[in-house]
Amino acid sequence: MSSQNPVFIPGPTNIPDRLRAAMNMQTMDHRAPGFVETFRPVLEDTKKVFGTTAGEVLLFPASGTGGWEAAVTNTLSPGDKVLVARYGMFSAKWIDLCERHGLDVQVIDCKWGSGMPVSQMGEILAADTGHEIKAVLATHNETATGVRSDIAGLRKAMDAAGHPALLFVDAVSSLASMPFEFDGWGVDIAVSGSQKGFMLATGMAILCVSLKALAATKTAKLPRTFFDFHDMLQASVNGGFPYTPPLGLIFGLREALKMLFEEGLDKVYARHARLGEGVRRAVAAWGLKMVAESPDLYSETVTAIYVPDGFDANALTEHAVHEYGMSFGGGLGQLNGKVFRIGHLGSLTESMVLSGLATIEMAMADLDYPITLGSGVAAAQDYYRKARAAAPAKAA
Repeated sequence: MSSQNPVFIPGPTNIPDRLRAAMNMQTMDHRAPGFVETFRPVLEDTKKVFGTTAGEVLLFPASGTGGWEAAVTNTLSPGDKVLVARYGMFSAKWIDLCERHGLDVQVIDCKWGSGMPVSQMGEILAADTGHEIKAVLATHNETATGVRSDIAGLRKAMDAAGHPALLFVDAVSSLASMPFEFDGWGVDIAVSGSQKGFMLATGMAILCVSLKALAATKTAKLPRTFFDFHDMLQASVNGGFPYTPPLGLIFGLREALKMLFEEGLDKVYARHARLGEGVRRAVAAWGLKMVAESPDLYSETVTAIYVPDGFDANALTEHAVHEYGMSFGGGLGQLNGKVFRIGHLGSLTESMVLSGLATIEMAMADLDYPITLGSGVAAAQDYYRKARAAAPAKAA
């Protein structure tokens, strides 16, 4: 049955039994001491995943898109100029959101599969001597293309230009799966969600906000009510919420943080890197091409793969679901029908990933793709075995 199989979409991700149990809670009074005693430690522990000691963590009942809206409306005013590159579906969606809010969006269009054009963005910022650009928006991990971008490099370019713009980062499909350094990279707002690396159900936007971004709220004139940072901060100081909180997700987040810390964040990141490399070895063995153009761009959480000419990627993913009960991601936007995606983030192991590779191989073989059945699985197996052998021995 498909409900027994892991999903290999890049989110929402598989929910471990331990987290389903944590979210499956009886209703409680969110103004009672039991909630207060849980909520503040959750906010503090989430800072460790963002890599911050100075930032404030805010939780909103929303998806990552709601988090984007919160970032924009709390810090900017109508007509403000923002700089953003469009190199995938989710950077494109962020552009659309900004335009709908009446911002002046300066867009750099890039080929999908390339990364963020750090040098070009730095040149634009250096030329903006009047500092008209108020914010720079970046997607850390573009889920549609399987491309990761260099946020540290972007911060370096901003500093070299001497530009005071805010730096907003979409970390929805990277946080808790790939290293993230909020303080070290000089990020002002990072947006994530409950349904990716945190392995929870969809429905909670998870943000980290710098003191500089909080200062910008004093002059921001875009309307906000539900997403008001100050309302949330005033309530959370006392361990509360300005309206009814998503209790199940908050208690689930507490348990998810325990799981991440028990494994160790460095080991979580190493596991994701290992799983991703195994998938890429499989793709190479199949003779297929990835959307990401170079190794420095490879995502640790999702791999987007072109199907050969004359084949329909949507037919492939539909066949995998109907015949084998396993879900893979399809192509988005201009990649629709041309690409399928293998998500390898969250609650996954090598054995689980191998089951996904075997399934998509069977689906490709059924549809007469020019691959050798078993080649991708064997390549991934070989890599995983060697990676395990090279890893430090576990303490007895």
